[in-house]
Amino acid sequence: MAARHMFAGRFLPPRAELRAMLHLALPVVVIQVGIMAMGVVDTIMAGHLSMLALASVALGNLYFFGLAVFGMGTLMVLDPVVAQAVGAGDEPAVARGVQRGVVLAAVLSVPAAILLVLAEPFLTLAGQPHDVIPLASAYAARMAPGIFPFFLFIVLRQSLQSMRRTRPIIIAIVVANLANAALNWVLIFGNLGAPALGVVGSAWATTVSRWLLASVLFALTWKQLAVYLRPFHPEVWQLAPLGRMLRLGVPIGLQFVLEFGAFAFVALMMGWLGTREMAGHQVAINLASLTFMVPLGVSDAASVLVGQAVGRGDPAGARGSAGAALLYGAGFMTLTAVLFLTLPGPLARLYSRELDVVELAVILIPIAGVFQVFDGLQAVGGGILRGLGQTRVPMVVNLLGYWALGLPVSYYLGFVAGRGPVGLWWGLVLGLGVVATVLLFRVRAGLARQQSRVLIDLPAPPPARASPALPAVRK
Repeated sequence: MAARHMFAGRFLPPRAELRAMLHLALPVVVIQVGIMAMGVVDTIMAGHLSMLALASVALGNLYFFGLAVFGMGTLMVLDPVVAQAVGAGDEPAVARGVQRGVVLAAVLSVPAAILLVLAEPFLTLAGQPHDVIPLASAYAARMAPGIFPFFLFIVLRQSLQSMRRTRPIIIAIVVANLANAALNWVLIFGNLGAPALGVVGSAWATTVSRWLLASVLFALTWKQLAVYLRPFHPEVWQLAPLGRMLRLGVPIGLQFVLEFGAFAFVALMMGWLGTREMAGHQVAINLASLTFMVPLGVSDAASVLVGQAVGRGDPAGARGSAGAALLYGAGFMTLTAVLFLTLPGPLARLYSRELDVVELAVILIPIAGVFQVFDGLQAVGGGILRGLGQTRVPMVVNLLGYWALGLPVSYYLGFVAGRGPVGLWWGLVLGLGVVATVLLFRVRAGLARQQSRVLIDLPAPPPARASPALPAVRK
C-alpha cells in the first residue's frame, strides 16, 4: 500500500507514482535550471571583466532576488489553488485562480520596482564594499523594468505546471536564455558595434530577456489559457477571496524571504570581510544554487501532484507522490555532494581566472557538498506541504532554523571564533539540517491526517427554508 511507504514499511513508492513524478519533474527541473541560467550567464560573463564586476553583479542579483523572492513565493499560492482545482475538475476555480494570480503579479511588481531603483542607500546601509556599491546599484536599477514580466511569467508557469503543460514553458525558457547570452556578449563587451556597457549591459540584457520570456510564453499558450483568462470573472476583484489567497500565499512568500534572506545575510557578512571573500563565496553559492534547481523542480512537481491528489480525494496518491519526490530529491543531491567534494578546483575555475577567488572557492565548494542532501530534502518537503495547502509551518520552521540557530552560529564562527568564510558556511549547514529534519516530520504528520481541498471561493449558503405555518389555535 502507498500508505505504508512513507517513513515506514517498504521505502520505494509504487511505480505509478515514480513514473508520474519523473514525467513531470524532469521538464520542471529544466525550467528551474533555465531560470537560474540567466543569473549564471551574467555572473560568468561579468567575471571575465574583473573581480569588481563579478562582485557587483553578484550583489546586484542578490538585491534583485531579495526583493523578488517575496513576490515569487506569494504567487506560488497557485500551486495548491490551481492544482487542487484541476484534480477536482473544477474549471471555474482554475480560471479564478489564474486571473487572481495576474492581479497579484501586477500589484506586487510596483513596490519591488521602486525599491530596485533605490538600491544604493540600502546597499550602503548594509555595509557593503564602497567600490562595489555604485555598479551593483546601477545593475539593480536596470533590472526594475523587468520585474513585472518576471512575476507574470511565474503566474503563467505555476498555472501551466498545475495543468501538466510544461513544453511551452521550456521553449520560452530556451529562447530567453539564448537571447540573454547573445545580448550579454553584445552589451557587456561592445560587440557588433554596440557600446561596451559592462555590468550595466548585463542588466539590460537580462531585463530584455525577461520581457521576451513572458511574451513568448503568452504567445505559445494563448489558445490554452484564453478560456481561463477571459472574460475576467467579477468575483476575481472581490476582497474576501483575494484575502484568502493572500493568507495562503504570504506565508510562502515569507518562507522564501526567510530562506533567501539567510543566504543573503551570509553574503552580506562576506562583504564585510572583503571583495575577495564575496567573489569566492559567489562562485560556490552559484554552483550550489544551480544544483538546487533540481530538487526545487522536484518540489514544484510534488506540489502539483500532491495537490491534484488532494483535489480528487486520493490520500494514497498524495503519499505516493510525496515519497517519489523525496526519493528523487535526496538521490540527486547525494550525487552532486560527491561531485562537490571531489572536484572543487575544476568547478571553481569555470567561474573565474582570479587566483585569489579560485583558492577561496575551492575551500567553500566542499562545504556546499555537505549540505546538499539537507537542502534537497527541505526543498521537497516544502513543496509537499504546499500541495497539501499547509503554508504556515514551513515559514515558522525557516524562522527558527535559519534565524534563531543557523545565522547566530554563522556569525559566531565567522567573526568571534575567527573562522572567516568557512565559519559562515558551517552555520548554514547547521540551519539547513535543522529545517530539513523538522519539515520531514511535518510532512509525515500532514500525510497521515485527513486531507481537505483549499477553497478560495466559499460555497454560497443554502437558501433559507420557509418556516412551516403554525396550526391555528382554537379558542
